Amino acid sequence: MLIIGTLLTCVGVLVQVTVGTPSNQRESGPGRGAAGPVAAVDLDTRVKEFTSRLTENGGYRAPSAEDRAHLADGLDALLDGDLPRATGLLDAAGYRARELRDAPSGRRFTELADASPARERTRGWGRYYLPADAPLRWSAQVPHPVADRHTERLGVAAVRRCDGAALLLAGAHRRSGEGDAADVAHRRDTVFHAVAERLVAREVPAVQLHGFAQDSAPGRDAVVSSGRGDHGREEARALAVALERHDRSVCRAWTHRCPLAGRTNVQGRVADEAGLPFLHLELAPGMREPGSAAARLTAQALAEVTDRWAAG
Repeated sequence: MLIIGTLLTCVGVLVQVTVGTPSNQRESGPGRGAAGPVAAVDLDTRVKEFTSRLTENGGYRAPSAEDRAHLADGLDALLDGDLPRATGLLDAAGYRARELRDAPSGRRFTELADASPARERTRGWGRYYLPADAPLRWSAQVPHPVADRHTERLGVAAVRRCDGAALLLAGAHRRSGEGDAADVAHRRDTVFHAVAERLVAREVPAVQLHGFAQDSAPGRDAVVSSGRGDHGREEARALAVALERHDRSVCRAWTHRCPLAGRTNVQGRVADEAGLPFLHLELAPGMREPGSAAARLTAQALAEVTDRWAAG
C-alpha cells in the first residue's frame, strides 16, 4: 500500500490518506484517468466560469442511450484504473478526462468534461469531478446550478473539505431545452443520472444540494430530507443538529410535513432502491451566499456528516 505524504483536513481533523488495493466490494480507487501534466486551478473559479454561461435560454440536447452508456462506462473504467478503455469510451461521447489540482485546498481531481467548449454549451451534459488522490467515498450532487443560485459553489466547498469526494455538476439551466428535459433531478434519461447510477452501483452515498426562494418555506433556513427512503436518516439527523446548533431553523422531513422534501427525486429513488444513504438538502438564499458566515456554517455542517463517509 502506498502512503501519500500529504495530510488532508476534514472538519479540522488531520487524516492520512492511503491509496492501495480496495478493501471492500467494488470500492473505487483514485480517479486516475487524465494523461499529461496536472494543471493547478482554483476549482471554485473554474466552476463559476463554467456555470456563468448557463441561462434559461441556453442550449441543451438530450443524450442518446448510447451517449449515456459511453460516459457511464468511461467513468467506471477511470475508477477501475483502465485508462485506455476509459479514453476510448469518453472519446466516443466527445468527452475527455483531465487531472487538476485545486490550488487552494491541494486536492487533486479528475475532471470529465466535454472536449469542445462550443459543444459543451449546446449539449449541456455537465462536468464530473472524481477524487484523484484518495479512494472514492461519497459524492456531492448539484442538479440545478444557477437556477438554485450558488449551489454549485457550495458543492465545491463541500468536496474541498473532505477527501474522497466526487462532484456531479449538471451542465444546463433546469429550464433550458424542451419541457423539463434539462431538469436532471427528475429525469432518468440524462448523463447526470447515468453517472449518479454508476456511483450507486459502487455503493457511494450522496448529498444533493438545492436552493429555495424564501417564500417557499417561510421562516426556514433549511429543509433536510433523506429523499424517498430512510437509509440516510442518521446522517440527516446529524446534519439538522449541526445546523440547529447555530440557531438555524430546520424543517426535518421525517418528522414534519416539509415542502421541498425531494420525495420524487430520481437520484434519491435509485439510492433508496439500493439501500444507500441519500441526503436532500434545500437551503434558503442566505445559507448559500458565497463568502458569508452562513455559507461557511453550511459547509461545516455538511462536513460533519460527510467526514463519516470519507472515513469509509
